[in-house]
Amino acid sequence: MIRIWVALGSRFQALILRVRGVRIDGKCWLGGVHIPRNPWDITIGSGAMLDRNVTLLSTGKRTQKPRIIVGPQTYINRNTFIDASERVEIGAGCMIGPFCYLTDHDHDLQSNWGALISKPTIVEEGCWLGAHVTVLKGVTVGAGSIVGAGTVVTKSIPRNSVAVGNPARVIRARELPAE
Repeated sequence: MIRIWVALGSRFQALILRVRGVRIDGKCWLGGVHIPRNPWDITIGSGAMLDRNVTLLSTGKRTQKPRIIVGPQTYINRNTFIDASERVEIGAGCMIGPFCYLTDHDHDLQSNWGALISKPTIVEEGCWLGAHVTVLKGVTVGAGSIVGAGTVVTKSIPRNSVAVGNPARVIRARELPAE
């Protein structure tokens, strides 16, 4: 009986987000997504699952292109924060652990107001990010890569790699099962 109420809550939230302007491409599971502003800048793929307390924050003037893209069949665990001023894109079939932070910008330290400096951040398809991973501006995490818990990704990671540490370093290639 509880599962019915949870499912209804998720569908109701999807309806409210669509009305606010979020592009949702099919059925999704939304466990309590927080979108403080600019909902029209967000696209969520079919079959995506966003757990409780996931925040999708888009900053800046309205554009024609989405700033936050969550691919189909992607799971984002609770208390994850995605912060975009230009573009943060997460590919299909990714798994993102709890308490992660993904951003596409930082601040100019030379100006009085700390103007934003942005470069797109991309997590390609099939990636796994462990708990408490931070992915900074201008980084691409290559398809099929695994990023260990607590890692701070400051530079791009090649596809099918395993990376850990602060700053992240590739420790080995990911061994994929033979087909």
